[in-house]
Amino acid sequence: MDALGKHLLLELKDCNAGLLNDIEYLRIVLSDVARQIGATVIQDSFYQFTPQGVSGVIIIAESHISIHTWPEHNFAAVDVFTCGDVIEPKNAVQPLAEKLKAKSTCYIELKRGTLTESQAMVGWK
Repeated sequence: MDALGKHLLLELKDCNAGLLNDIEYLRIVLSDVARQIGATVIQDSFYQFTPQGVSGVIIIAESHISIHTWPEHNFAAVDVFTCGDVIEPKNAVQPLAEKLKAKSTCYIELKRGTLTESQAMVGWK
């Protein structure tokens, strides 16, 4: 493996707004999906915003899975970052989309530890 890990940036669109605002449901979903892709769950931290929205992270032995939701836009942004080459972050896309009732998904995957100055979008020091 050339990279230290894989970082998947996932956008879930046209999701169920009620599910995106249910902190306990999201905690269970992210933990279940982490285990489903073979990750080892260590702990979690979630926060419910007022009037709506949730941010949360599942710390896994292999790195993390995080979510930020905008129920008013039926949108969730999810990061799945795994170190090493044992766990495939793309395997989280379908179960997350299904559990949040997303009608549309898109993602990009970065190989971490391999970016060069010429690839940097913002800057390099």
